[in-house]
Amino acid sequence: MTKLDKFYIDGAWVSPASDMTMPIMNPATNTQIGTLSLGNATDVDRAVAAARRAFDTFSLTSKAERLVLLRRLREITVARMEEMAKAMSTEMGAPMTMARDVQADAGLGHLDAFIDALEAQPEEEVLASGDILSREAIGVCGLITPWNWPVNQIALKVIPALATGATCILKPSEHTPLSAQIYAEMVHEAGYPAGVFNMVQGDGPTVGSAMSRHPGIDMMSFTGSARGGKAVSHEATDTIKRVTLELGGKSPNLVFADADLPARVEEGVRACFDNCGQSCDAPTRMLVERSCYDEVLELATAAAAAQKVGDPAQEGDHIGPLFDEIQYHRVQEMIGVGIDEGARLLIGGLGKPEGLEAGWYVKPTIFGDVSPDMRISREEIFGPVLVITPFEDEAEAIRLANDTEYGLAAFVQTGDEARARRVARRLRAGSVNINGQAANYGSPFGGFKQSGNGREGGIHGLEDYQEIKLRTPFVA
Repeated sequence: MTKLDKFYIDGAWVSPASDMTMPIMNPATNTQIGTLSLGNATDVDRAVAAARRAFDTFSLTSKAERLVLLRRLREITVARMEEMAKAMSTEMGAPMTMARDVQADAGLGHLDAFIDALEAQPEEEVLASGDILSREAIGVCGLITPWNWPVNQIALKVIPALATGATCILKPSEHTPLSAQIYAEMVHEAGYPAGVFNMVQGDGPTVGSAMSRHPGIDMMSFTGSARGGKAVSHEATDTIKRVTLELGGKSPNLVFADADLPARVEEGVRACFDNCGQSCDAPTRMLVERSCYDEVLELATAAAAAQKVGDPAQEGDHIGPLFDEIQYHRVQEMIGVGIDEGARLLIGGLGKPEGLEAGWYVKPTIFGDVSPDMRISREEIFGPVLVITPFEDEAEAIRLANDTEYGLAAFVQTGDEARARRVARRLRAGSVNINGQAANYGSPFGGFKQSGNGREGGIHGLEDYQEIKLRTPFVA
């Protein structure tokens, strides 16, 4: 039984001020595998004090010095990839192949991209006016990360803070503490000065809120639900700190009749079901041109039928369980809503797949004939559930795609390059993936509307952690 009863503060593993704990659960078996200590405002105060002290010196380090530390962190990341993958598979149910090749790989991929971005970013620029622009670390950063992509999101927040000379306090999701523990150990082993990186485990209403309200924190970066993002924004207003948010999505996947339908539809279904549907940018709304609608329904149903569900400890391209009981019941509720709303259930439905009754497994589910006003078309389900809606023409496709409070990602499938460019230009989303192509490490990730603000990854991710300073030229 794993016992995580220490926080990383000021370069050391320390006992928390709080005596609150919670169980660490394995979602594949619904069994307790450990105990996690939960922090409180006193723990946050200690971490902020350490980060403020460290900022005075770490913010003055050279880019060359910070690159040396990042490259050392890279060596350690490579060495502990398998351990990290096993941790995530155990705590949130990602199958081992996916946990290794995608989840753990994200920590390395983002690190490499940030190293490249930092190397390329000029420390000073002479503007056309003759004045001099420089970028400096924003200060002490509070970082709150989710359970669905644990290391991906930790890397997207911690690395740019370290790269720019900022200091930080990480509050990882209390549901995925094993991977966060390993990440903190890696930062320590890399040799960062005491107080530069700190980690306090805890829940959002206690630790997260204490961070958002704290006058000693200059910036909050949050990934999670819209509800959580609103809370962080509200709590940060008194100190007018910078807030960046990466929130939910209900991403449309526009399928035109001139696309390679067998390939694109199968990819779309698998992309929706990937990570058991627990991705904020998953293409969960498939919008299909009427002339090929029936064919797409058949192709999508066949792809879902081929989607295997199984033990995350095993290798393979199957999907695992949802991450916990609460999420399981939320997804079951929304499947029931779809049935009650009159959508056509093509495959899947309520209950667990046969033989997988112990963990929080869900049947891969597809609804057809979904109208835009249905809840399953408008609300983020966060499970392996795809909804399919027909459209008559390009104009209606764009209108339906944009008819959402979210704007994180969109997907376009077409054999016409001019159409792909034209449609992408009109979609209100932070990224548009065309014909099965995914964005690369180093590209900016973030959304429009209620999907958040700011961008993570690469040069744009660095800039979120920097202030711009203007200096006039020296004149004797």
